[in-house]
Amino acid sequence: MTTRQFFGTVFALESALAAFVFAVVVALVCLALVWRRAGARRSPSRRLEHTRPEVLYVAVLTAVAAFLVAYTARQNHDEHKAAAQADPVEIKVSSFQWCWRFDYPQAAKPLAVSADCRGGKQPTLVVPTGRPIRFTMTSRDVIHSLWVPQLRYKRDIFPHHVNTFTLTVDREGRWIGRCGEFCGDRHHTMDFWFKAVSPAAYDTWLAQHAGAAAGGTPA
Repeated sequence: MTTRQFFGTVFALESALAAFVFAVVVALVCLALVWRRAGARRSPSRRLEHTRPEVLYVAVLTAVAAFLVAYTARQNHDEHKAAAQADPVEIKVSSFQWCWRFDYPQAAKPLAVSADCRGGKQPTLVVPTGRPIRFTMTSRDVIHSLWVPQLRYKRDIFPHHVNTFTLTVDREGRWIGRCGEFCGDRHHTMDFWFKAVSPAAYDTWLAQHAGAAAGGTPA
């Protein structure tokens, strides 16, 4: 199961539970209004507390919250466990004000892709589909965030810290990626291209561009 599928499964369950809780709350409010109109001539209750209903309400909310946390954690664990069992593609991401550098340590010769994100010059991050990709990320200056909206994935990048995550892309395509954290004057220009190709096309691209110096945008 891919990251997109994991997200869809968890989001669908959480949305269904949220809708159910909302419907129950609306039904109880409407029922209370009906009872209030039916008993308009009755004196208001002088009870300060309704212990049993309150305890039941808290218990139900706690159970739902605990279930969601446990379910989400289990799905996340299964996703990363499955990715860890495979042989991942290694890509190093270095963010800086205000652009990106992508290194491919598994290329036959050192391969780096970078640009300055000025005048439409965005670097292209090329990845294979159907294979786990392990990103090792760090920042040269301030906090940045690698964000590809179409893939529903976002991960923060910190200075003086190495952050790692594994992602599997399930279809070919080319999407815009952005920095998801405000990082200074040219934050709005800090974009890159995320390009997913078939494994065969990726291996060919890697061989063709091995040894390329950082500064171009081979894609």
